Amino acid sequence: MSPTSWQSWEGEGGSSGSGVPDVWQGKDVTPPRPPTVPSLPYAPAGAASPMLASHADRERAVDVLRAGYGEGRLEKGEFDRRVARAYTARTVGELALLVGDLPVGPVPQQASFAAVPRTFLPAPRPRTSGKAVGAAVCGLLCVPTFGLTGIPAVVLGHTARTEMRSTGESGEGLALTGLVLGWLYIGGWALILALLLVAGIVSG
Repeated sequence: MSPTSWQSWEGEGGSSGSGVPDVWQGKDVTPPRPPTVPSLPYAPAGAASPMLASHADRERAVDVLRAGYGEGRLEKGEFDRRVARAYTARTVGELALLVGDLPVGPVPQQASFAAVPRTFLPAPRPRTSGKAVGAAVCGLLCVPTFGLTGIPAVVLGHTARTEMRSTGESGEGLALTGLVLGWLYIGGWALILALLLVAGIVSG
């Protein structure tokens, strides 16, 4: 070992003249910690990045500040101060300190829809009466059955109209269709029977 390197080692060890470093003599020679820079009250942990900030980085930080100000998270004075510091920031870490206590962007607000009063709601559509449908079907079947379903059409039609007045069901037109067709065929058969009876009496 050369005298020069030995002297350098001696200076680093901080010997007290005996050629033995102080740490070997039981002394605490922990190197002093670098002074810490006081962070801002809204600075997030671990946000100090030494990377130089670009114009796009500054604009993104200002956008976040505008969103926070628009949502009421920042007062006007605080917003102006942070924007001014964002445009003069040199590193990405400085920008992170300015927006560390804000959301990345505007927080979506959930629209609340008030219940519509029942007065303005559309009236529920009443249910169609099954007996009215049956009356209409029987009335239409009077044609192929030569009026055999006329009586069921009349009975179902009258019953449906009576029940619809109390239940509020729809189907008045269907019930009337069954009644009209049923009575027409019943009347037609009654007329035919009467004519046959008269013809029998006359011929007899």
